[in-house]
Amino acid sequence: MSELFKEYDAAIERTGAFDEMFTAQLQTRGSYAQVADALNELNLTDVTARADSMARTFLDRGVTFDYAGEERPFPLDIVPRVIAADEWSVLERGVAQRVRTLEAFLNDVYDKMNVVADGVVPRALVTTSAHFHRQVSGFTPAGGVRVHISGIDVIRDQQGTFRVLEDNVRVPSGVSYVLENRRAMAKGLPEAFGQQLVRPVEEYPRRLLAALRKTAPAGVDHPNVVVLTPGVFNSAYFEHTLLAGLMGVELVEGRDLICRGNRVYMRTTAGEERVDVIYKRIDDEFLDPLQFRSDSMIGCPGLVNAARAGGVTIANAVGNGVADDKLVYSYLPDLIKYYLGEEPIIANVDTFRLEEPEAREQVLDRLDELVVKPVDGSGGKGLVIGPDASREELDALRERILDDPRGWIAQPVLQLSTVPTLSGDKFGPRHVDLRPFAVNDGDDVWVLPGGLTRVALKEGSLIVNSSQGGGSKDTWVLSDSAAQPFERVPRESITVRERVSVWPIESNWQDRQSDQ
Repeated sequence: MSELFKEYDAAIERTGAFDEMFTAQLQTRGSYAQVADALNELNLTDVTARADSMARTFLDRGVTFDYAGEERPFPLDIVPRVIAADEWSVLERGVAQRVRTLEAFLNDVYDKMNVVADGVVPRALVTTSAHFHRQVSGFTPAGGVRVHISGIDVIRDQQGTFRVLEDNVRVPSGVSYVLENRRAMAKGLPEAFGQQLVRPVEEYPRRLLAALRKTAPAGVDHPNVVVLTPGVFNSAYFEHTLLAGLMGVELVEGRDLICRGNRVYMRTTAGEERVDVIYKRIDDEFLDPLQFRSDSMIGCPGLVNAARAGGVTIANAVGNGVADDKLVYSYLPDLIKYYLGEEPIIANVDTFRLEEPEAREQVLDRLDELVVKPVDGSGGKGLVIGPDASREELDALRERILDDPRGWIAQPVLQLSTVPTLSGDKFGPRHVDLRPFAVNDGDDVWVLPGGLTRVALKEGSLIVNSSQGGGSKDTWVLSDSAAQPFERVPRESITVRERVSVWPIESNWQDRQSDQ
């Protein structure tokens, strides 16, 4: 084993986590054989030079994020996360099952609420959710789909079992990093990439565009699709521009749209153009100032009424956030059985509902042992990891829980699985999660082979979010046969089209918008 992995076995033992690449005895797992062979041929100078080259490429292409007010290239580690074909088959089916359940749940709670009448969930679970919007109750979206795009966060526990950590069906972000990571890694570690059948990720834009067009309002022969962005100050703006360019559709801001007669039109230099499908990358609360925040300057007045009248499809649908509520998450195993008549393929993480007195009492006695999360949080914001918290932080958390029990859940501290990650002059185990992305066209749920692997770059940290110092890895799903699509050298990304708005720039509120 290369000097780059010196003391790695001892580091695995300290974490107590399942390592994706090695057993506890530092034996390479079968799916990582080619990666291990390639890394063993490299020294520290080689690895560092390749890592620096990938970072420069990301900076040149604008693959950056804002960290503490500084624009930095999104960190990509040179060791990929590799998933064997049989393991991916389980994840793929589990994610699709989850998406179908969330779709059924949203259709139900914005209509007859049979799930409440049948006693599966309490009514208050839905009606007290911060993201349950009565403004969109009582109608089926044009195209009949609410969850067009989803990002289901998955982790692997100490026993090596995959579990769902949370669901993201509002404005899930990160797929641009999946596409750019693959482009970079094909050049960063070609020795391993070219020696095995890795399933491609480049068809995502085509799949997304096809699903958006398929769910357009009835009677539209050639649907016009746009991507709606809050603007250049949004942390995910690179993704918005990339996806619009790869799909060959217009990137618009709220000021570019106008609603008239329950239709939506886009202002262009050639006049107004009808819009049939809006892929929104704006939080619901800022989308339509007539229905939500009246002070929003990045939405478009009238969008909700146009959607209600069937004049436009909004993807993802307004109001999906109730399904992201982490208290609703705790009921997903029951919801899968209720709507699909199936057992969950991927289990949840064990979860305490702090609105229940008995669970709350147990958690308050063990705050220093558990992870406590706000039910409407995203990006790792607001969560408290008990073992790492000070006495003052735990006391303050206790008061917040007692003030608003419905606003919190608690879970055991899981040692997320690890993957070797370059740190200084050697590789060390760093904790990772996985966000597979799924596209739903109403008939089929297609799961992008791989997804975004996020990595906590700080030793021992369980926080993988880029806003808190995390990075990413390319995710390689191995093909189990030559019949499955795979790639040896991915095609070059399509150049994103430049777009110059003819309308005055107003950036108010844009810095307050963030994708999940």
